[in-house]
Amino acid sequence: MPRFFTGEVDGRSAVITGEDARHIALSLRMKPGEPLTVCDSAGHDYQCVVEAVDPGRVDLRVEAVAPSAGEPGVKITLYQALPKGDKLEMIVQKAVELGVGRIVPVLTRRCVSRPDEKSMKKKLERLNRIALEAAKQCGRGRVPPVEPLVGFGEAVARMKESPLGIFFYENADESLKSALSRRLGGEVSIMVGSEGGFEPSEAAFAAENGLLTLSLGSRILRCETAPLAAITAILYEAGDI
Repeated sequence: MPRFFTGEVDGRSAVITGEDARHIALSLRMKPGEPLTVCDSAGHDYQCVVEAVDPGRVDLRVEAVAPSAGEPGVKITLYQALPKGDKLEMIVQKAVELGVGRIVPVLTRRCVSRPDEKSMKKKLERLNRIALEAAKQCGRGRVPPVEPLVGFGEAVARMKESPLGIFFYENADESLKSALSRRLGGEVSIMVGSEGGFEPSEAAFAAENGLLTLSLGSRILRCETAPLAAITAILYEAGDI
């Protein structure tokens, strides 16, 4: 069944406008009486029936509402050191599919990519569009935001406020599994490096600020592989996979 996000929904009716309305009318060629699911981006799914279709507006009648089944019980925030090229696009897409709660790009010492403010703003618009499309495709109840780029120090400061902040470092001794078996709760923040990982001084700073420094195993994972492996492991331990 087609699925869309909209803020214009209540207990009885919903409205879809913009590009999604055009897609429903001209590409899907939906007609009055056909079923359609909309989500309010707050974790609720509305089972609807199309009442009127126009390329600029689609009116729906709400038949039922239920919590979105696609939202995991654990909220994961991914702090991802900025990789080169379009790798972040793939990371965002797959992280959203897996169940990440939000994504924060981070500028670290070994980041080769260092976009200016204008370029980063344009990149963020595309990344959030990718997150939206991924959320639609995989049945999420929320659209995880891709937030503005922050520096390493700011990222660590934010992670300190999380119930569990995990810093993944290739020279760490403790495994993710052993840590999660002791401390996993309802909210986790994780940081993953770009190409080349982190400087030793950054790892020391993270540890000094109370972040749990962990390993993802004996193999060196690419920067686009590591966050997906970490998210999957956390969700598995939480019983969401």
